Amino acid sequence: MVSVLLLVGILVAVFVGFNIGGATTGPAFGPAVGADAISKTVAGLLMAVFFFVGAWTIGRQVVNTLGNELVTDPGVFTLEASVGVLFFIGIALFVGNFFGVPASTSMTAVGSIAGLGLAAGELDWAVMGEIAIWWIVSPFIGFWVSLIIGRYFYAALNRRIVIERSQGPLFTIDRSRGVPLPVPSETTNRRELGGVAMVIAIGCVMAYSSGTSNIANAIAPLVGSGELEMNPAIIIGCVAVGIGTLTIARRTLETMGSELTELPLTAAIVTATVSSTLVIFLSAIGIPASFVIIATMCIIGLGWGRATRPVTVTDAVRGEGETPVSVGALTADREGDELPPIGEEEPERIPSAADLFDPGTTARVVLMQNVVPAIATIGAYATFRFVPLFGI
Repeated sequence: MVSVLLLVGILVAVFVGFNIGGATTGPAFGPAVGADAISKTVAGLLMAVFFFVGAWTIGRQVVNTLGNELVTDPGVFTLEASVGVLFFIGIALFVGNFFGVPASTSMTAVGSIAGLGLAAGELDWAVMGEIAIWWIVSPFIGFWVSLIIGRYFYAALNRRIVIERSQGPLFTIDRSRGVPLPVPSETTNRRELGGVAMVIAIGCVMAYSSGTSNIANAIAPLVGSGELEMNPAIIIGCVAVGIGTLTIARRTLETMGSELTELPLTAAIVTATVSSTLVIFLSAIGIPASFVIIATMCIIGLGWGRATRPVTVTDAVRGEGETPVSVGALTADREGDELPPIGEEEPERIPSAADLFDPGTTARVVLMQNVVPAIATIGAYATFRFVPLFGI
């Protein structure tokens, strides 16, 4: 019976990892695929490799937090309970996918394990409080860092980063040697090549940060139960993620690539860099983090910082000057044009937020980001509290 349950637990963990791979590859490598810099297969392989590196190095810190520290009594993590926790993680993520919203796997996993701890009376409130505080603080750190970048550095970055796409493919295959190798085509300029390399590098950083945080969501319950050792569990989880990156992620890669114009390249790079850095830092101290929520706040902060450029700090303190503060300001600089100094730009240049994203869709995403983890928490608590099968 135990071996059957363990097999079921591994299969459910594989299912969770499979969905993680499918959901996280698009945000990481969608821009590179959309720019025809790499194929979907190469994107999936890069995602799998860097996810594994992140999981193997820093990710075990988060696995330890969720599997051994969030619940005070390790005995609560029976094999049956572990399977139940993974089940609710999978169900909650399915609800998010059904509504077309990328749910936070980290918040969902914490919610499921917290439901188990509450039902057993063994939830470590100190650890839960630390996680919750960082969930509140980290998005605001991303917001303020991005706001400063948007106000003081975004214009210069945009002039340096903007890519002027040439006609024709970026690479061609050189078959004159023994092994066919991709080489830049004759129409590819140096700046374009550098920009594409940067987009790919940022995708690799995002994949690494995803591995540091998301591996725990698939394997922490089984590691906490003592039925699987850390290293084999990481390998199993990463294999499942890799399968997801090479299969169902192809659709999200296509979507993210074709919708790249929704967010200017400079803004996408800044957002990814700030968000990934925060996620890696939180993972290093054992805190599971939501990349989606942090990235959303980074976009808002970056846009607000860009929108406040027409007003100097002195005028703002005095209440002088009228500027529409809007994240839509990010779309004002798509062509990399040089901006006037702070305080001299015309406020009329600042577009509305609707030029960047649909407010209705954004509200739905924010709502579901909170509803999905709540479903996992409530479902896990009710099951472990009132269903005798689990013996909690």
